[in-house]
Amino acid sequence: MRQNDAADAGDKIDFLGSLPFLAIHVAALVGVFLVEFRLSLVGWALVSYGLRMWAITAGYHRYFSHRSYKTSRAFQLFLALCGTLALQKGPLWWAAHHRAHHQHADDEEDIHSPTLRGIFWSHVGWILCDKYKSTDRARVQDLAKFPELLWLERFCVVPPVLAGAALWIFGGPAVFVWAGLVATVAQWHGLFTANSLSHVYGWRRFETSDTSRNNPLLALLTFGEGWHNNHHRYPGSARQGFYWWEIDVSYYSIKALEAVGLVWDVHSVPQRVLAQTRA
Repeated sequence: MRQNDAADAGDKIDFLGSLPFLAIHVAALVGVFLVEFRLSLVGWALVSYGLRMWAITAGYHRYFSHRSYKTSRAFQLFLALCGTLALQKGPLWWAAHHRAHHQHADDEEDIHSPTLRGIFWSHVGWILCDKYKSTDRARVQDLAKFPELLWLERFCVVPPVLAGAALWIFGGPAVFVWAGLVATVAQWHGLFTANSLSHVYGWRRFETSDTSRNNPLLALLTFGEGWHNNHHRYPGSARQGFYWWEIDVSYYSIKALEAVGLVWDVHSVPQRVLAQTRA
């Protein structure tokens, strides 16, 4: 295994520009000791974590990045709006970088390969690098034709700021700390494991050209994203847990949305792909 020094590759962490990201971590850590603890606050945090994890996995990832199902323009905007609440920038930025990852998974041009650059870089280091803060519009021309998505891309911090203010005003400081700050940090690092740990720990059902792996624990934490080797074998599927025993919460939600007519043409896994399962 070869690891590159990110700095040698010109990928230097922008500490000044990353201050908001780092500040939220510090505020979450300090905040839990400054507010009165109630068991209900854990429930608030779990709901907030779940909503935003779903928005990224079912929305930013499976819809905007891979277009694994179709929906209306109105519900598309809803998915984008919910996704911004996760504070992972706009849907075009997210989709463009993820599509680049799939094109170059674990090769020299992969922006967050743990195989080449180490777990820290793949987990969070690349996000703090100024080099990757822009959006490659050429990769998301299908999304850039919607002016409402472009507006949300430009002002992606507005919805989470308003949501945070609402938590403080209607829930108080304790709810803001747990449902806002703690849940934000938790969903960040839960989702980031798809780039880091899911390429290091687990098993490989399919012989892919990358190091992706399946990990049931990570799948639970990320609503199905932990079935990463499955996903890299057939990225166009809305279902990442290919078998009934592989829990995939985001896929279940997509099927529920299909049942009520909000989404349609949900892509599944072809039998020819399942037949390639390793012994």
